[in-house]
Amino acid sequence: MLLALSLLALGIGLRQADRVHFTRHRPLTATAGELIALQRARANDITPALLLAGQWVQIIGWWLLAGQGPLGATTAALGIAVQFRHLQEISHHAVHGVLARTRRANTLLAEVFAHLPLGLVPVPVRKQRHVRDHHPHATQATDPNLADLADAGLRPGISPRRFALALVHPLTPAGLTATVAALVNALRPDAGRYGRLLIFFCVPAAAYLTAGWTAALFGWLIPRLLLYPLLAWLSLVVEHTWFDPEHRTGTTAEVEAGRCLRLYPRSRFLAAFATSTWLPYGDLHHYAHSAHSSLRWNYLPALERHLAPPHFTPAGLFFRLDSVARRHHAALVAVDRRPLARRVG
Repeated sequence: MLLALSLLALGIGLRQADRVHFTRHRPLTATAGELIALQRARANDITPALLLAGQWVQIIGWWLLAGQGPLGATTAALGIAVQFRHLQEISHHAVHGVLARTRRANTLLAEVFAHLPLGLVPVPVRKQRHVRDHHPHATQATDPNLADLADAGLRPGISPRRFALALVHPLTPAGLTATVAALVNALRPDAGRYGRLLIFFCVPAAAYLTAGWTAALFGWLIPRLLLYPLLAWLSLVVEHTWFDPEHRTGTTAEVEAGRCLRLYPRSRFLAAFATSTWLPYGDLHHYAHSAHSSLRWNYLPALERHLAPPHFTPAGLFFRLDSVARRHHAALVAVDRRPLARRVG
């Protein structure tokens, strides 16, 4: 137990080097140009590596904790799912080229610390899908993320029961099948090269060697196949007003204000909980990121204060009258009730 807690503390400490380096003397509010200049002045390859290494030190700590009885195993499963989600979001900034100083370092760090051990697609594939296919076309028919939502059942005319299941899609049999299929596709050998597959299976092997089958089950299988996909799915759901965006013209920020949302704008507690768990490393500030995707997460809060708010600022995810879920469902019902001629034309 003491070793597990020590590793968790060490991992948190390693992560702070990057945070302190990039946020010291950070202005409370500034233009995008000012923040980009500050970001470039502090760009390096060392603190991002320490940040990612700290995430994995914490994961090892969670593996050790998983062997400390049922409560430890359950807590470890949740903690590791959060760490996997953090790795995904850190590597997202590497895909945008703003995690480290050089393009090569961004690709290498994302592959070694996130894409390979988590079984994600190669970085260039993700860059094509996310940077080139999603960002310019968010909420439009060609957006691959909108296709993912439709595949999960979020389509016009969806019933309340089907909608509720779609919100937790990764926990359903269809969602688990999709997760496994995505892993198989990402790990498919290319020209007889099995490196990605071997590195991926090194992670559960390391969990087993650290603390036995309990760590392999609660420290890898359950987080990777169920809990982490759920956190990533919920983050996708709250990125945009997917089904009823306001189509605006003007600057990038003005366009994004019509199709983005900002969750928990008035609750510091819920915002802090989200940023430490399922919306980490700037994902809570997805509107600011969409407006200026070349900014690191450290500077998105300062930029957000400089931007006009998006047209939808919900206070809740599921249960409030102005929640994201209620708006999405109402939008899908409204689309289905439009006259056929209008839907077609």
